Amino acid sequence: MKYGDVAAKLKQLGCVEIPRRGGGSHRKWHNPTNNHVAPVPDWGSKDLKMGTVRHIVRQLDLDWEAFKKA
Repeated sequence: MKYGDVAAKLKQLGCVEIPRRGGGSHRKWHNPTNNHVAPVPDWGSKDLKMGTVRHIVRQLDLDWEAFKKA
């Protein structure tokens, strides 16, 4: 799963991307319903490992099944 796919699913679930203040290969996402923040790697065309994606979903306190269906 690429960064764009993860970002689209996070947006559908109500999360917002925090604007960048510098460079780097990670972007921060915020879940406004519970105020949780998680860094998400943006590696362009490289796939993110499924364990990394699951950890991001857990950090944002989202339901895994809802994330998969989004």
